[in-house]
Amino acid sequence: MLVPAHPLNVKPLGNAFATDDNIRTKAGSFALFPDELIVQIMEWLDPLRLLQLGCTYAKDFADSWVDKPFILTNPVRQWRIYQEWSTRVLLGKYGEIAFRAEAVDWPLKVYVDYMLNNSDESPLYLFDRSFVEKMDLKVGNHDRSHYWPPDCFGEDLFNVFEGQRPDWRWLIVGPERSGSTFHKDPNATSAWNAVLAGSKYWIMFPSKPSDPAPPGVYVSEDQSEVTSPLSIAEWLIGFHAEARRTRGCREGICNEGEVLHVPSGWWHLVVNLSPSIAITQNFVPRAHLADALAFLKDKPDQVSGFKSDVKDPYDLFVAKLKEKHPDLLQRSLAELVTLGGARKRKWAELTGPNGDEELRSSKFSFGFRDGDEEDVP
Repeated sequence: MLVPAHPLNVKPLGNAFATDDNIRTKAGSFALFPDELIVQIMEWLDPLRLLQLGCTYAKDFADSWVDKPFILTNPVRQWRIYQEWSTRVLLGKYGEIAFRAEAVDWPLKVYVDYMLNNSDESPLYLFDRSFVEKMDLKVGNHDRSHYWPPDCFGEDLFNVFEGQRPDWRWLIVGPERSGSTFHKDPNATSAWNAVLAGSKYWIMFPSKPSDPAPPGVYVSEDQSEVTSPLSIAEWLIGFHAEARRTRGCREGICNEGEVLHVPSGWWHLVVNLSPSIAITQNFVPRAHLADALAFLKDKPDQVSGFKSDVKDPYDLFVAKLKEKHPDLLQRSLAELVTLGGARKRKWAELTGPNGDEELRSSKFSFGFRDGDEEDVP
């Protein structure tokens, strides 16, 4: 009897004991289910739904996902740099070019030698903001582009800054155990982080007024000063178990060829589980325009990444938006007024009629040093 072909040409893997490829590593969250249940799910889905499985569209993102971490498994695999890059290829093309590794600038060949031979508890982490220019990469969804932002994230409103926008994209390379301690992305931006080689463990927490900072992380009242254990290893040993039990905790592994979304304002710690190559990019979606405006206006001492010729990022942003997105700007400014009133009412509820005086007389205070590197993506 002739068995009809699957509409997407899906075929059985065959004998699992006779193959080196474990298909479950490519099944995402479906890997949690037994094979029989996965087969029933696949039989229930029609071809169009199967094609859409794992895809996220800009409207879906804006409506349902803009405030949630998630991992995409498809877009990165279409990039030239994903298909072409490896440590050997990068050394051949860019070995003599200097990249920033935390506080030092090393030729890539020097850093790779260190990466492959170090035994440090907290290895140096290469993150370079000028990699596109140094490597002469073409960015954008057009012929011969090396990579482009995943379409689902939609419009990036910081693009209105054009040549005056703050630092927003980085090349990230590091050995296992390297990574970044808890931080938020700069200027109230969201971010995506695409893994081209290796894998990364992420643990993340939302940052609402009602939510505490991650266990082991202490923040000043205005969130301008953060302190935490000196190394990722110290935090994992001392606080990881507690963190996983904490309200709002999200964790996951982003593997080679996948991209993770970091919502605006979320705390996150990242550690490489194996030698990794990744790129990351910050952006401002429409849903978080009011957050970015509020940050630039209310926290000028925490604004980062702008060149010295930008004296007032907030005024410049408003002027650019007024020129290119006037209706959106008006809605966001109105939202700022509403949010400001809500914050004042909440503060009054929390502190009572003599709240400010009581706080000034309180004996408890924060006295922490700044524990975050401004440039860490």
